[in-house]
Amino acid sequence: FSRPSFVGVRNYAELLGGDPAFWASVARTLLFTLLAVTVQMLIGLGMALIFHREFPGRGLARTLMLLPMTATPAAVGLLWSMMMDPDLGVLNYFLSLVQIPKSLWLASPATVIPAVVLVDTWEWGPLIALFCMAGLAVIPAEPYEAARIDGASGWQQFRFITLPLLRPILVVAMLFRAIDALKTFDILYVMTQGGPARASETINIFAYLQAFHYFNMGYSSSILVVFLALVLGISLMLISVRRGNES
Repeated sequence: FSRPSFVGVRNYAELLGGDPAFWASVARTLLFTLLAVTVQMLIGLGMALIFHREFPGRGLARTLMLLPMTATPAAVGLLWSMMMDPDLGVLNYFLSLVQIPKSLWLASPATVIPAVVLVDTWEWGPLIALFCMAGLAVIPAEPYEAARIDGASGWQQFRFITLPLLRPILVVAMLFRAIDALKTFDILYVMTQGGPARASETINIFAYLQAFHYFNMGYSSSILVVFLALVLGISLMLISVRRGNES
């Protein structure tokens, strides 16, 4: 081993000043987070509205809805990787049954991020639904009764009663999922290892490869410090939005 030498802020200068791979990984991380949180918020809210209504077997359906969250992300990623195999995967088989062209899923740079978002939504969309169901359970019935007497439609009740009263819960749920999506590593690495052609190489995978593939430990540490600042900034922004809603 060579003698250690003090590098000061050289790693940060190189990282922030001229490493296109780093900024590309930042863009991929933000894209993955934006897509995952948006899709999961919409699907989770829809699931909560469905399961909030009374119907036979609702308790069993709620239990089954929460089951994906009990699996480890690595196991989920491995399972879905086999299902998304372009040649042998069951998903393309089902697509062929309804005359839809096969997808490359994880094998194409154009579809790899949406494919991982799909898997992440399958596992964590129920968490958003759980948040929303808790919020719906405490909304009083009186505003809905008054709205129905005034002739409000179902959409108007949702828009002017349900959504405003759920907004604080939605902001908290979005904060939890945004932070978790920003630091996603296990499911991405199991499914793609950052490929194909680095199309799914997020900040976490970029830092991992720098540390354990290229053994550039100092540079990897600098990446994670910058990533911490990024997550902190986004978290503070979401918290300020939440406080604004509360006020």
